[in-house]
This record gives sequence, C-alpha cells and structure tokens, in this order.
Amino acid sequence: MDLAKIAKEENIRYFLISFVDLFGGLRAKLVPAGAIGGMQEEGAGFAGFATWLDMTPADPDMLAVPDSESLIILPWQRDVGWLAADLWMGGVEVEQCPRIILKRQLAKLADRGHRMKTGVECEYMLLEQDGKNIHDARDSQEKPCYDQTALMRNFDVVSQICDAMIELGWNPYQNDHEDANGQFEMNWDYSDALTTADRHVFFKFMVKTLAERNGQRATFMPKPFTDLTGNGCHAHVSVWNPDATENLFLDESDEVGLSSLAYSFLGGIMHNAQALCSLFNPTVNSYKRINASRTRSGASWSPNSVTYTGNNRTHMVRIPDAGRFELRLMDGSANPYLLQAGIAAGGLDGVENSRDPGKRLDIDMYANPELAGDVKKLPLNLLDAIRTTESSEVLRSAFGTEILDSYCKLKLADWNQFCSQVSDWERDNTLDC
Repeated sequence: MDLAKIAKEENIRYFLISFVDLFGGLRAKLVPAGAIGGMQEEGAGFAGFATWLDMTPADPDMLAVPDSESLIILPWQRDVGWLAADLWMGGVEVEQCPRIILKRQLAKLADRGHRMKTGVECEYMLLEQDGKNIHDARDSQEKPCYDQTALMRNFDVVSQICDAMIELGWNPYQNDHEDANGQFEMNWDYSDALTTADRHVFFKFMVKTLAERNGQRATFMPKPFTDLTGNGCHAHVSVWNPDATENLFLDESDEVGLSSLAYSFLGGIMHNAQALCSLFNPTVNSYKRINASRTRSGASWSPNSVTYTGNNRTHMVRIPDAGRFELRLMDGSANPYLLQAGIAAGGLDGVENSRDPGKRLDIDMYANPELAGDVKKLPLNLLDAIRTTESSEVLRSAFGTEILDSYCKLKLADWNQFCSQVSDWERDNTLDC
C-alpha cells in the first residue's frame, strides 16, 4: 500500500512509526504525512542503545521500516495513523527485533503447511493517576467479577475502547469486570498470530491513552496489589492449513476435540513451559502473580505448575472447546511479539519431536494439588526463569544464540537492579536483627 496516497485519501496528517523493544517498550517517531513516502522506503532512524536492545552507542542507525498492512488510524485522533515496523541495520534485519523474531517462527510453521491463529485476553486495571489505588473507590466487593454496577460506573472508558475496536474492524464481542477490584477484560476476534500481536501492541497503547484522557491510569502490571488477582494475558491457540479453511487442531472423534497435531503442539508447550516463562512472565513482579497465594476473591486464577486439563481454570492449560487450547501462563507485562513467538517455538518443537503432553488432569489444582503427583513447577522468581531460558537448547535453536543471549543479558541486569534496592519489608523485618 502506498502510504502517501492513503494519507491524502484519509486526511492523515501524521504517522506514528512504531516498534517494540525486547522489554516490550513501545517506541515511535511522529512523521508528517509529507515525509511518509521516504520513510516507507528507507525507514525512520533510531539509536538502538537508547531502547531496551542489546546495542551500544557505537552502533549505526537502526531503521524502522513500517509495514503498511499494519496501518491503524487512531479512532480518537483520526488525522494520525499508527504503523508497526520491522527493524533493519546495515541492510539486514535486526536479529533482536521482536516482530522479526515472531515472523521467523511463523515462517517455520508455514514451511510445514501450518498457520497459527491466536486470540489474547488482556486484563488491565483502572487506577488513580498516581497509580496507588483503583480509580473506582466504590468497587470494593470481595467477589467483584462480572459486577454490573461497577462495570457501568466505568462505562465511559470501557465503551470508548470497545467503540474504537468496532471502528477498527476487530469484532469485539464482550467486555466485563474481572476478578479483581478495578480490573477489566475486553475480548475481540482471534486472527493470524502476527495480526493479533500487532493489535495487542496497539490495544495496550489505546487503553492507556483513553484511560488517561478520562483522568485515569490503566495498568497491565501483573500484580499491582498484594490481595487482588493479577493481570493475566491468556492466549487461545489453534493451527490451520495455509488458506485458513481447515482447523488442523480439530478432531471431533477425540474426547476433548483435539487432533494428534494439537497434542504434539501442546506437548511442546508443556515440555518448554519453564524455559518460556521468562518470555511469558518477563518482570520481577510477574512471579507474584503465578506463584500467588489465595487472593481476596478466593483464588489467584494463575498457575504454578505445568499441567493441562479440560474446561477447568485451575491449570496452566485449559481446553475450553474443540479445536483449540487456552494457555493461561502469560501476564500483562509480556511482550506481545515474544509471547506469540514463544508459543510458536514451543509448539514447533513439539510437532518436530512428537512431544507427548502427558496425562490430562481433571482435578482442582487449587484445592488438591497433591493429586497431580510429580509435575513440573514453574519458576519461583525471574532469576530462576532467566537461567532456565538461558540453558534451553530448544529456544537457543529456535531463536538463535545472539537473540537468546541478548535477552537474558538484559533481563539479568534488570534482576540485579531490583536486588540492589532495599525495600520497606526488609527494613520492617530486619532493622532490629
């Protein structure tokens, strides 16, 4: 698509040429429409070291080349268009670019005649602008999930976001108050994994922007409050044939409706879950969600073990319907591109090596975890997760040594920075030791 021509047709005055760094940070340059033709050919220049990429100030310009197919006109500011971009340096793709990492995994699937489709459930909280408390002080029920009154008190923000998705053609189909006070979830149709990732990036930007325009602050932080359920980002996964006319995960003769391909793909996710954890749960705070004790509502709704089940929300993987499964491990801080790339890499390993996901467990993992037997546990903290990722030969082969080493290096620095801080808890408990 010719972006200069579209700018004239749609009265677009400016374009945001955006990319996401390894930590999921959304970076952009604001480009006037008159310059977009050159940017579409050459890309917008960035200094990679100034973002969370493993580069130095000595590296040359990094060029963000926009994907014209990703264009989204901002529903709340229709003279601005948003574009997802791929990163290039010295005439070659930047290995660390999360969008390129995902595209390469999807290309490997395509080589096998597979097309991954996904949907994401992005939970977020609406807070006061200082981030210390939820915005709706009257939202105080012990079990606030699906509370109609609290949902309608936040109608202005929720409806603005939903109206925007309708305008963009995402086909949103439900909005609800989630399990924590001040927490919401909005669902839209699943699509090809790259499209879902681009929309996930934009969704987070859109929610934060519209909340701010309404005097609030939206957060996707995994566990903002100790006693409340955290913000998950569940992914629903299926694999189709190249022209997306046949769901290759579907087998009506199976008890839960999954094909042998689906079980192998799931087996890869199960086999690599611990190593994928630092991608799916990439912050220090993430491990206060997946290893949480019972919250105010009565359940954390988060996994801590590598198990799968049927339509049962106490496991890492749920099979809610024939032809797909729901991976409940990820949280709101996950990089949208690495989230999808991790699913694809784990699934590919499962298919290529005929991984067996093991026995389905139809038990309540919250009430009776001892009945699960000797199942793998998820990492207890970010350091354990990074070390498991770093030692994974599967991920090293899938992503490449440079990417994996860079990601783990930056995440380890993040962990070390956290460890250098002295908390109030430490003062309260060890000042008089």
